[in-house]
Amino acid sequence: MSPLLCRPPAISSARLPIAPPQRFSIAAATPKERDRIYQIRHEVYADEIHQHAVNEDGRLHDALDQANVYLVAKWDHELCGFISLTPPAKTPYSVEKYLSREALGLPDTSKLHEIRLLTVRKPWRGSEVATLLMYAAFRWVESHGGEHIVAIGRHELLDLYLRLGLERGGSVIQSGAVTYHLLARSVRALREHLEGFENLMGRLEEKVDWKLSFGFRKPVACFHGGGFFNAIGPRFDHLERSHAIINADVLDAWFPPSPKVLAAVREYLPWVARTSPPTACEGLVEVIAQTRGVSYCNILPGSGSSDLIFRALRHWLTPSSHVLVLDPTYGEYVHVLEQVIGCTVDRFLLSRSDQYEVDMERLEAALAGEYDLVVLVNPNSPTGRYIPRDHLVALLKKAPVSTRIWVDETYIEYTGAAQSLEPFAARSENVIVCKSMSKVYALSGLRAAYLCAGAHQLEALRSITPPWVVSLPAQMAAVEALLDPSYYQARYNETGALRLQLKAGIEALGWDVVPGCANFLLCHLPVPGPSAAQLVEQCRPRGLYLRDAAAMSSQLGSDTIRIAVKDAETNARMLGILTGFF
Repeated sequence: MSPLLCRPPAISSARLPIAPPQRFSIAAATPKERDRIYQIRHEVYADEIHQHAVNEDGRLHDALDQANVYLVAKWDHELCGFISLTPPAKTPYSVEKYLSREALGLPDTSKLHEIRLLTVRKPWRGSEVATLLMYAAFRWVESHGGEHIVAIGRHELLDLYLRLGLERGGSVIQSGAVTYHLLARSVRALREHLEGFENLMGRLEEKVDWKLSFGFRKPVACFHGGGFFNAIGPRFDHLERSHAIINADVLDAWFPPSPKVLAAVREYLPWVARTSPPTACEGLVEVIAQTRGVSYCNILPGSGSSDLIFRALRHWLTPSSHVLVLDPTYGEYVHVLEQVIGCTVDRFLLSRSDQYEVDMERLEAALAGEYDLVVLVNPNSPTGRYIPRDHLVALLKKAPVSTRIWVDETYIEYTGAAQSLEPFAARSENVIVCKSMSKVYALSGLRAAYLCAGAHQLEALRSITPPWVVSLPAQMAAVEALLDPSYYQARYNETGALRLQLKAGIEALGWDVVPGCANFLLCHLPVPGPSAAQLVEQCRPRGLYLRDAAAMSSQLGSDTIRIAVKDAETNARMLGILTGFF
């Protein structure tokens, strides 16, 4: 394999077991299992450790059991252990039998959960059962929006609780012959603690049949820009600050939408706000097809490209699918492919020494592989490099027809409308073009996008497309934008000139700037000097928000910044701020 094509390590089929090994199962207790839990509680807490007195019924339960959640571990249908959770409620927590709420010093109890009764039967003590149950309880609290956990842990199990991240609360409690310690911690702190135990989590995941309604692992969100909203407020409390803040961490257009867009939305805004849009975006689809020179059946609308990425890729692919992506590229793709679907993803590595340009011969060789999907962002983000249309068409004609080729053209208009593959994709068996209307039409806040492909590629997706998928303001704005190409072409021309001016100014600071073609620049900071993360933090108090690109790819180091192109005045402000650090 080429050293510039990165593939996860394969597992030899010769080492795979013929049948899956037996594993512990973790599930919520059924009503029938609750009675068995009460019997085991009596066996352990009365007969064995003498916390409670023995009773004739041979069962232990209390008033909290009416609200408690029990999670159970089983081996071949036999109950091995359990743990109980008390969710936030008006009824007291179990720990309040020993300490008052004031003495506990607990935080806001509306987000406080109590973990109690961690119990493992004798045959399974010393196994993974106790750790699995504790982790399951933590995931239950985390997935249900809990913010704090309190527990009382038996002295004999104190080391286990501490290893898993709980901290002593200072109080020691005696109940019968048993000594308990007060333990507590925030869910956020516990999550940070557990991130240091990735190997343990992997081993546990292999040994458990997880039957809870939430995942074994917390889903990983894809990081995007947009940090500037921290200054405005997520509830839009300080919209007046939008004029002073420079949101160069996102790639929104620096120019306003077409005057025709603004006029249409403003004139009819009261009606637009209260009126349902055309169900299937019929008018918008007609205009897209008309302006792109394709048929109505070649267009599928969506509420932004992310909607289409999630909708299409999750429908087409499975965990057994094999996908090729550029690296670096737009992070949403790898997130959906690896974290959401669970595909095997190969990375076509792009090098700084080649200024992240795609080697076409090497890509042609890679496309000969048996991939289910190949994702090409063109122009690429965050590099700003692009493959000319003729070169890309020649390449894609050689690709196996069985491989879907997804071409993301979010920024293609900055290179010229003639560079789009839409007419080619509409006639193709396996090429799909994804077009966002956010960045090039200044409609990021309205969310409109579409796929252009052969009708056979879109047929199944139509059945899972929700009605009214694009809002009425977005449909109206997109139609007016498409019908005003001269306005936008003038803005694209201006963007090119502004990009060159910003590039020259940044290079004067000693930065290494990748030659791009869109409305942003990828830059490497000079050494010595601040890292990208340090520079991002230093600029925020001055109202400048930049994107630390290091997390976008292993190919981008800690010195990599992505910066959006703005109008001439704002570009000058950015350079003035940056000059203070270099």
